[in-house]
Amino acid sequence: MISILILTKNEEQDLPGCLKSVRWSDDIHVFDSYSTDGTLDIARAAGAPVTQRHFDNWSSHQNWGLANVPFLHPWVLYIDADERVTPRLAACIQRAVENPGDKVAFRIRRRDFWGERWLKHVQASSYYLRLFRPERMRYERLVNPISIPEGPVGEIAGYLDHYPFSKGMTHWLDRHNSYSSLEAQQIVKNRDENQQFSLLQAFFSKEVNQRRFHQKELFYRIPARPFFKFLLLYLGKRGFLDGSAGFRYAALQSLYEYMIVLKTKELSKERATPFVIDKIAPNPGGPIQEGFHANPRSNH
Repeated sequence: MISILILTKNEEQDLPGCLKSVRWSDDIHVFDSYSTDGTLDIARAAGAPVTQRHFDNWSSHQNWGLANVPFLHPWVLYIDADERVTPRLAACIQRAVENPGDKVAFRIRRRDFWGERWLKHVQASSYYLRLFRPERMRYERLVNPISIPEGPVGEIAGYLDHYPFSKGMTHWLDRHNSYSSLEAQQIVKNRDENQQFSLLQAFFSKEVNQRRFHQKELFYRIPARPFFKFLLLYLGKRGFLDGSAGFRYAALQSLYEYMIVLKTKELSKERATPFVIDKIAPNPGGPIQEGFHANPRSNH
């Protein structure tokens, strides 16, 4: 009754454990962004069909996958290769789809780990819409996409375990360098399109994804945002209770936010710089030469 969708790009290290955690499903799909390591061999050896597409941005990629991957079942569980479905969560998922009522999607609680330590307090968000009817789900935003279900949403007990540092610090930094570029592009895009921000919806919207969108827009307007994020995670969410791992995680999230701030300023400056056309002084005894120095607006 449940199909599995796993997104991959060079995931030969993490994919075996992910596949093992969902082997209770008879319809596991790997949606790959043209891996160059052993990812595809691992998927095919496990009997998982592979669909490939070049990655452009998160919402576009995920929306394409939901529309084009040939799922066997009406319900889809979407996970990444560095995530694991716990046995309790698997049982709760199967019970949920047996009697979903009017629900078209379900939120699942995720646990982030640093090594073997659960970052119980410091992680920024814990609930994600990961189980859904694919025809009733779509995504928005270039990165850290917002899930937009077309219908009522429920909640499932159990945990989806996430190991974001499984490939080491260099991989995490490289990935978040890429994420920060997309976040900066999204912020500039929102400003260009004059998307409306509502303080009331940021705090009181009954729809969690709408609330999340407006909270992000509110967060973008906070002065000294990187420092504020560190305080929010380490003190506000009591990340200090997670020990040294909590401090390191809060510091990394603050660094990530600072990268977004710097890249947003850079993009905004590029887009605001007009074409500058100037004349070159005439050569003595020669014809006047005209030329131009242009700094066109960036097409990010």
